Amino acid sequence: MQLRMTNQREMILRELKKSKKHLTADELYERVKKFMPRISLATVYRNLEILSELGMIRKLEISGRQKRFDSELEDHDHIYCVQCHRIENLDIGAKQVDLDVEDAKGYAITGRRLEVTGVCPRCQKKILKATEKNEKGDSAMACGTKKGALSDEQKQVLEAMSKCDGPCASKDIAAATGLETKQVSCRITALKKKGYVDSPVRCKYGITSDGITALKS
Repeated sequence: MQLRMTNQREMILRELKKSKKHLTADELYERVKKFMPRISLATVYRNLEILSELGMIRKLEISGRQKRFDSELEDHDHIYCVQCHRIENLDIGAKQVDLDVEDAKGYAITGRRLEVTGVCPRCQKKILKATEKNEKGDSAMACGTKKGALSDEQKQVLEAMSKCDGPCASKDIAAATGLETKQVSCRITALKKKGYVDSPVRCKYGITSDGITALKS
């Protein structure tokens, strides 16, 4: 197949080489249209396929992902990040993947492609940062300092409990706060879920150390 190097093909090839990355057709189109506003995405796709068939560039078909193109023609493999989808060259060396006659099942080997996947250093840092942030959040929840703001009625209930000598009943808290017994019971249930109230004695309640901390904050 004889190729005529049109301005479009030259521009596509130039931008691919200049990027030093493994670009998709869409990414190349965004670059090329800055210099050729009238070029279409279909034209970029078509010319990339032609350049690939002629061996002027390499076409990478990573499993389940959009095709990418590589201007580096020397034999090399690639490593692919499963998080951000970046692709980088990987120089493993042919000796490590040599096949003997039996392994090749009688084929005359003309080439090879090894696909390695992993998580790139940049994404590892992001994952570590997110993990540390979640752990700090969980720790804060465990100590009771970030479990949501207290309502005025919840504060009243906690204050009444803090003034009691030992566990107190709902009716005692209702009398001290002016709230109805049902309201007190409802607030106690919510505070127990937050870890601010416990029930050391049947039908009686007391404020926990987390509850005291929350009341002071």
